[in-house]
Amino acid sequence: MLDIKIAPSILASDFAKLGEEVRAIDKAGADYIHIDVMDGHFVPNLSFGTVVMKSLRSHTDKLFDVHLMIDPAQPYLEEYAVAGADIITVHVEADKHLSRSLQVIRNLGKKAGVSLNPSTPENTIEYVLDNVDLILVMSVNPGFGGQKFIKNTFAKISELKKLIELKKSSAIIEIDGGVTDQNAKELIKAGADVLVAGSFIFKSISPLDTISNLKSITN
Repeated sequence: MLDIKIAPSILASDFAKLGEEVRAIDKAGADYIHIDVMDGHFVPNLSFGTVVMKSLRSHTDKLFDVHLMIDPAQPYLEEYAVAGADIITVHVEADKHLSRSLQVIRNLGKKAGVSLNPSTPENTIEYVLDNVDLILVMSVNPGFGGQKFIKNTFAKISELKKLIELKKSSAIIEIDGGVTDQNAKELIKAGADVLVAGSFIFKSISPLDTISNLKSITN
């Protein structure tokens, strides 16, 4: 049986009761808590900082999967590690010294992730794969929740899977953007290991049932 992870993105949650929302998705079976950090510069939006992360850390033992959509990211890596991040992902498009950032993350004792925007080709990460634990494929343009899934993502996942095998890397593939029960099975078939879902989970009638449904589809 495949070990597929579900990572609800709290960007789509009710910020007025964020702690309660995190406890609810933990109880519902979330594997990771996906935290989208936006700076209003690299992406046209603002979101969470380390103060919010620290306040949430006591509400769950699940992995904090922190996606840094910020430029530059390197000056803040230690701050997010200290705040409770377990996985720290930086964007290839925003980091002039990507290899160094990935090494810094690992030296902080955290899993290192690298993210690709929809228009960024797979080969941009070929020479850093030895320092990568997770590849985050954006299946929408970063910056806003609730966008429509970009279908070219399936081919991109397949190419990344080939690259991982070629380089004998142990990196896993995470998909973020427009994930629903309509495309989850095909994403897994293409090679995805982790599914990030925001609006689909938090805007549903029952997040618990929605997470259970995703898990039944993928496993």
